[in-house]
Amino acid sequence: MTTRLNCPLAPGPLERFAAKFDSLFASFAQRRGFRDYLQGLLLPRDRNKAITGVVGSEPITGAHDADVQRLQFFISESTWDAAQVNSRRLEAALSYPTTRSHERGMLVIDDTGDRKSGRHTTHVGRQYLGSVGKVDQGIVAVTSLWADDRLYYPLHVEPYTPKGRGAGNEEAAAFRSKPQIALALIDAALEMGVEFRAVVADSFYGDNLTLEGELSAAEVPYLLAVKPSRGLWAPVKEAHTPAEAARRLRWAGQGKPRGWTRVEREFRDGHGERWWAADLRLGSYGPDRSIRMVVATTDPETLPELST
Repeated sequence: MTTRLNCPLAPGPLERFAAKFDSLFASFAQRRGFRDYLQGLLLPRDRNKAITGVVGSEPITGAHDADVQRLQFFISESTWDAAQVNSRRLEAALSYPTTRSHERGMLVIDDTGDRKSGRHTTHVGRQYLGSVGKVDQGIVAVTSLWADDRLYYPLHVEPYTPKGRGAGNEEAAAFRSKPQIALALIDAALEMGVEFRAVVADSFYGDNLTLEGELSAAEVPYLLAVKPSRGLWAPVKEAHTPAEAARRLRWAGQGKPRGWTRVEREFRDGHGERWWAADLRLGSYGPDRSIRMVVATTDPETLPELST
């Protein structure tokens, strides 16, 4: 058995972090590539972090530089296990006092999509891409993230495969919807021992009754957005959507808010805004029910579409 070669050290405290992953890499080239990748991601650059940007090379002619080719091989061809590396990263994050999860944090579920031409790359297809706001050829991944009022960091990511990328019955058996993937990511976070106050997601997931039902059955607290037009069965004279229920709330001005509660919102850039919130009664939702539905708005009188 040959002695392991020592690779060039990463700068400063980054080396102590990188050394935690050495046992997951079988070769000198992998350990060096991992350090180069970490360093490149953290260094400030004037452009996007493509491979040439991570290395700091010119984006076109520099693509054939040795450093760029070496990092490209490490990312796309080298035989290390991404799931193992991510698990080790989360073990480190959950062990540090400054990044350890706690019960006041939130588990955020979302998906992200980017354009990608061709069909040879796995998971690529015509689907809705949030980054461009329309259906286009691209790739989408469902992600989980832990956050509190100090910091946030990603937990897990899983690509979504649109229907039509497989063959027949095999494709149908393997297909998982985005809400199904979201449930798997929530389970993965719980298995890692991630603590959180509630699962948070936008209206794409909030309007999925299966996801809501699974979270309720598992007794996992959640805060899910719903579309104002989401319809529910109700008697003719009662409200049928959140928007209708909100318009039935009484508002007599800031001096007599009635059922509305003033909320001071603080944004990450430091500025604050005055909003108003109120409980809605809609179907099985209500302040005296097991699941509440809350409307928040900048103006309870007009309920502006973009800020309600």
